[in-house]
Amino acid sequence: MNSESPKSESLFELAKILGQQNDFQEIVRLISSTATALFNAEVASIMMINPSTQETIKTIFKGGKEIAAAPYQYVQNVVVGWAMKHQRAFLSAALQTDARFDQEAFAGEAVRAAMCVPFMSQGRALGYMLVLSENEAAAFDEAALRLLENLAAIGTPFLSNVQRIQEYFNAPLPEVALLGQFEPLGLIGKSKPFIELLRAVEAASRCDVRVLLEGQSGTGKERVARAIHEFSARKKFPFVAIDCGAIPEHLIESELFGHARGAFTGANYERKGLIVEAHQGTLFMDEMANLPVEMQAKLLRVLQEGEVRPVGSNKSRSVDVRIIAAASVSLRKLVEQQKFREDLFYRLHVFPIYLPTLNERREDIPLLANHFLKKFADKQKKPVEAFENSLLNFLQQRQWSGNVRELENFVERLVTLAAPDTLVLTSKTIPAEFQSELQNATAFEDDAARKSLQEKVNEFEAQLIRQALEESQWNQSQAARLLETAEYTIRYKMEKLGITKPGQKRRG
Repeated sequence: MNSESPKSESLFELAKILGQQNDFQEIVRLISSTATALFNAEVASIMMINPSTQETIKTIFKGGKEIAAAPYQYVQNVVVGWAMKHQRAFLSAALQTDARFDQEAFAGEAVRAAMCVPFMSQGRALGYMLVLSENEAAAFDEAALRLLENLAAIGTPFLSNVQRIQEYFNAPLPEVALLGQFEPLGLIGKSKPFIELLRAVEAASRCDVRVLLEGQSGTGKERVARAIHEFSARKKFPFVAIDCGAIPEHLIESELFGHARGAFTGANYERKGLIVEAHQGTLFMDEMANLPVEMQAKLLRVLQEGEVRPVGSNKSRSVDVRIIAAASVSLRKLVEQQKFREDLFYRLHVFPIYLPTLNERREDIPLLANHFLKKFADKQKKPVEAFENSLLNFLQQRQWSGNVRELENFVERLVTLAAPDTLVLTSKTIPAEFQSELQNATAFEDDAARKSLQEKVNEFEAQLIRQALEESQWNQSQAARLLETAEYTIRYKMEKLGITKPGQKRRG
């Protein structure tokens, strides 16, 4: 099998998935996610052109999630502008030294390589796809450009419907039905990142293809996998889960594939593996990054051939199983480090879904906290039914490195510590080791309340400038472009507001 085969198969899989979608935004996300994976790129952007007004709208994806355009706005405008002006695809493996632009055109930009192709329909461009890499060694060459053109050709029919484009420019709010559909399964929230997650889950449930869930530990990957299974055509068949990081390496093959009697010491009976147990259903494989390399090769054969051979047996058995894989680290980065098979990655990365962290969806914390409160109050048979406002504010403001799982455990502990007759949980319920964190948060709120309007304006202005500088790797001219102001204004404000790069001493 040549190296291009898995990538070509990814395009075929994408075409099959897009044919089963009716959500325009989800189509855009899937095309962008496929592009970043195929070209090992950091960023993919799709710009659509309103057929009635010629207005443009840009959607940018990085790391599996939609982001603000600002950090890549300048490069995007220049590259897409070039492609529109010359009516041809654009390729540059080294933007900073590209002779088609002024010598300083991309000075200070993080982007090193770029490709751009049009979505062509009936002789006109409906929009453009842009792929950006921050890696100077990126393999952006003529072969890659042809592959991107093939990807655009596959995506064009699903982006060309005029009515859908109009809907995209006037996107309706998510229906309440979407939230109600998943709430009984424990998927609770109302924030934009959470709504986007539910839309992806709903779309994945309609397609009988492999799904890759990527997100930090504790974000609810198994719950999402169960939801996909529950609303899929396989819901009447088993849902089987395995944590690839929790099983010793010498046992995982037997767990997955089963074993024949006498296959090894202690194998006193024949055993079906989890893949066979999930026949016609769904196998959820958590922490795929921990799957040993030898097992990666064997799993790849199962995906290719649809057959399982138990350990110690010379007979294979046909299986029909949907794989939902999950990882708390980027499998694509592991492929770069040669710690994960590239061909297996492309076979798993068919329908990628990013799970946002709890810190990215703070708006959902009160809903989740109250859900867990009711759950544990019922379980422990306690009358507690609400949080004191100051305690709920604390929960919403603190950093949750363990995500939803940590919040759930925290609320369970609060209910456990509450007196038997407690009706409202107060700040006094918080365990001793968190009291100093609570006091610091309260002191910060009190201090903020006492500040003058000018002090608050200065703080907000400093926050915006610092964020722009961080996104620009502390390049002041680029930060000025992001904020649409003059570079000397940025320098003046930095001096006035005491903004310095980390590790750099302030002058004067």
